Amino acid sequence: MALMSLSWCLGAALALFCGSPWPQVHSALAPENEVPLRPTAWFPEGKITSVTLPKGRTRRLYFTLKKKAAAMSVTVSPCELPVEWSLAARTLKDKPHKSLQWSTKKSMPEVWWRAPGIEEKMHSFTGNAVNTYRGPSFPQASIYILRLRSKQQNTRATVYLHEGLGPSGAFPLLPADPRVHTLGVGMTSVTLSWAPSASVTSLPQTQKSYDYCVLVNSQRNYPSLCAAQEGTGKKREQKEEQKEKRRRVTVWPILKEWWWQQWDSYPEAQGPPSSLTDEYADLQCACQGTESVCTVSELLPDTRYYFDVFVIDRLNGTSAAYKGTLARTHEEARAAVVALREGELRWVTFRDRASNSEQFFSFRPRGSQQSGLLTLQSCGGGEKVKATVSSKGQVLTSQPVGGDLVHIWLQGSPSYLIHLEREGTTTDPTLPGGLMASVKMQTSSAYHRRGVPSLPSTLQIKSFNRLRGCNSVTLAWMGTEERSLYCVYHRKLGEREAEAGGASALTAPCLGPESRSDTERVLCKYFQELNPRRAVTTAVIGGLEPGMAYVFDVYLMRRWGIPIKYASKMVKTRKEC
Repeated sequence: MALMSLSWCLGAALALFCGSPWPQVHSALAPENEVPLRPTAWFPEGKITSVTLPKGRTRRLYFTLKKKAAAMSVTVSPCELPVEWSLAARTLKDKPHKSLQWSTKKSMPEVWWRAPGIEEKMHSFTGNAVNTYRGPSFPQASIYILRLRSKQQNTRATVYLHEGLGPSGAFPLLPADPRVHTLGVGMTSVTLSWAPSASVTSLPQTQKSYDYCVLVNSQRNYPSLCAAQEGTGKKREQKEEQKEKRRRVTVWPILKEWWWQQWDSYPEAQGPPSSLTDEYADLQCACQGTESVCTVSELLPDTRYYFDVFVIDRLNGTSAAYKGTLARTHEEARAAVVALREGELRWVTFRDRASNSEQFFSFRPRGSQQSGLLTLQSCGGGEKVKATVSSKGQVLTSQPVGGDLVHIWLQGSPSYLIHLEREGTTTDPTLPGGLMASVKMQTSSAYHRRGVPSLPSTLQIKSFNRLRGCNSVTLAWMGTEERSLYCVYHRKLGEREAEAGGASALTAPCLGPESRSDTERVLCKYFQELNPRRAVTTAVIGGLEPGMAYVFDVYLMRRWGIPIKYASKMVKTRKEC
């Protein structure tokens, strides 16, 4: 078997170099008019013909007209890439031998190029748009030649020949304004409209041979339905890869090149036009029907999309493309970012428990060091709140916020984004003390600080029973090694509150000195102790009534940060002294 195939290849190669079994053409003919070594592709009238165009090679289609045909039209529809095509009429000076019948022209066309002739160019066009030549026929023309060529890469095109005057009716009609208009753009949808096609509006409602197809993609607009099919799949690339693999296994390089040239040039079998369902089965129309308004939904926010509208003739298997458009969907709704001022104390409220579970703030520290202090405290009892600080898209820290004071040190960035998110609530949604906020927050620049300020070792207030009198009490609390201001407030309780133990009368943890009356303030004093173990300060509160219960509150106040509230302390003065 191997010897037979080798002898066949040698014979074919010798035939290629020594002479061709096909008839030779007179040298007087121009190379453009040479008859290729293959059967001639004839161009039928009234049928959609698909043509494969190899890169850089000219494909020729030939046709003749009936004697009574006074006019004609030739339509070329490139699939995707630009195509060069021209139409010419060739007239022979001398007719062929009388023994050759007219039917011989289709079986042996080389006879019609042996004698000298005149070729006249009728039309030419280059581009990827559908182009049609309409004009009178040439009575003296012996044959018409349609040449097509693709310079960029392999592609396809469809051609259609119509004899006579008027439109062929094979292609759907486009309106005078073939543009696609954008009626509305949303976050996940776009509404389109276009002028209706006369092919659709002229048909009765019982006939539905025409319809529209709206295609959407994120790459580009397509000039034809064929180009859209090529863009949605990779069939062409797969065929090229398979063809390249088959070329590599060929034994004889010269014979290989000649063989594949003949294979590429050989016209494909012209069968009946394939149905539109089979040819465009992989296309997914966002809208399909006879309505000229379409809403494309399920799109991504903040994304650019390209929209193409095609009117399709299902009977003839043809289509016409409107001029596509593009639109960008809207961005997702972002929460407003509130700018925080220097030293501002803000109460953050999550009023609606079903929504608004997050809020955003921004802060720009002053000074060249770009450092600041963020102080947070939850006021919602069992409400879970998380604080996340980021800068330039990077998360710097994320901490839960509870009843205890939280200090977050900010350093190294010109601005910070603060995100407060409510993660959950307790069964009791009410806030203590009648508060209408969930988080207490304050930001301030730290010009000369290098870290978070120190906190007292304990926030408990101690009262001395031995030093308790009828008109005064002595209180003590822990301070810090930093010089800070301490203010003492007191409030007299009624008999019922005192009998209940004062639990309901204790001041809410989030209520600071700004919520207290000036008449409740007893004294303010500065205190500092470098030794944390000895940082204890005392205060004697006088001017009290005998036998009465009082609630005392101490606040540690600094130039930055939220005032730190000590745990409330209830003390009752003596009745008799």
